[in-house]
Amino acid sequence: MDTPVHDIHPGLLSFDADLVRKYDGLGPRYTSYPTADRFTDAFGPAELLQALRERRAGGPSQPLSLYVHLPFCDTVCFYCACNKVVTRDRSRSARYLDYVGREIRTLASQVDASSPVRQLHWGGGTPTFLSPAELSLLARMLRDHFAFAGDAECSIEIDPRKVDRDTVALLAAIGFNRMSVGVQDFDPDVQKAVNRIQGEAETLAVLEAARAQGFRSLNVDLIYGLPRQTIAGFGATLDKVIAAAPERIALYSYAHVPHLFKPQRRIALAELPAPGTKLAILELAIDRLTAAGYAYIGMDHFARPDDELALAQRKGHLHRNFQGYSTHADCDLLAFGISAIGKIGPTYSQNLRKLDEYYARIDADRLPAFRGYRLSADDMLRRDVIQALMCSFAVDFAAIGEAHGIAFDRYFAKELDALRPLAEDGLVDVSSLGIAVTPRGRLLVRTVAMVFDRYLRETREQARYSRVI
Repeated sequence: MDTPVHDIHPGLLSFDADLVRKYDGLGPRYTSYPTADRFTDAFGPAELLQALRERRAGGPSQPLSLYVHLPFCDTVCFYCACNKVVTRDRSRSARYLDYVGREIRTLASQVDASSPVRQLHWGGGTPTFLSPAELSLLARMLRDHFAFAGDAECSIEIDPRKVDRDTVALLAAIGFNRMSVGVQDFDPDVQKAVNRIQGEAETLAVLEAARAQGFRSLNVDLIYGLPRQTIAGFGATLDKVIAAAPERIALYSYAHVPHLFKPQRRIALAELPAPGTKLAILELAIDRLTAAGYAYIGMDHFARPDDELALAQRKGHLHRNFQGYSTHADCDLLAFGISAIGKIGPTYSQNLRKLDEYYARIDADRLPAFRGYRLSADDMLRRDVIQALMCSFAVDFAAIGEAHGIAFDRYFAKELDALRPLAEDGLVDVSSLGIAVTPRGRLLVRTVAMVFDRYLRETREQARYSRVI
């Protein structure tokens, strides 16, 4: 008898080195489908305004998620692949906030004022590059123009080298209740190799201050595969992070692509861990985190079983967007600042990436969107399938079929045939009811999702993506 898809246990994970070696190819991270590399310049300010008009005309407005990209850093971390502006000139953020404020006012005027904001995220760069006055100003601009729900999740990315207890208290006072803290690795030799010297004590002090101020969820970012990294050294970092007991831990794989990100050219290729060592570090991390009680959420993320991400996953409410995993699947996303990506209904849009271009567009009284995408019915169907795989490790044929008016086995006959080798290798179980990614296959869920990516199948252009592991 077929096992119902909903009976799988999503938090479980089993490490299989042979499977990882076999399937560790290149592939998208699926923070969206279609992926951002499919966006085109045929979608610009006019198309974004049309999407906002359709949203207003569509009846009761969906809740909102807001993202602000704050690109400034005063030092460069050599591994970084973010869109950033490295400067010690603190006056540059004041001008940037003026333009972001103008973008906020313009977009706010295009949405229903009663739409509740369920989520807010500030990313970067280093959001706390802003002065205390600027942090307060940006928070006030957002709250003056949008209706925040009383229980809104408000998160910010933190570099603990740039934050003290007073700053943490200010962040709590202006509404933040979640924090993501960059650690990467506590090993001093690794820190020197990537130009990020960060003491354990200053990091733990920020986490302690956040707890004292009532932050309800703390996330720690780690990276494996960095130069000079060793199994023993990363094991020591894991011990320290687990002892700090953050609710969430992100374990990212370092992707060395110096042709795309210039700072990575300062990393010596010979200092990167060998593939076997990198894989052993990953295995160690999985063993330590699961033994400490963390549930595997997906991709790079682990969470305590009582954290909202883990709870949402068990209830089937987990979602994936441009900031990663989210507990709110029903939100439209408004994004502000350079390179920020938003989602309105069946559309995506991305802002210009360079400051001068962003400023010039806003000075011309136009939205700074420079590319985007409007999804077709097939796109939305495939997006739901890929979301189900990435968030729940399962696809319920009947649920997808009913939602989109299709017979799953007929519509996706080619894809189901393509899954057979993965099923033979134990990555997935396929039955008449649905697809379930096995605990052995969950690290490779991107590989499973790629089967349903029509654009990837048609073009076979995978070189632009990062490795799966």
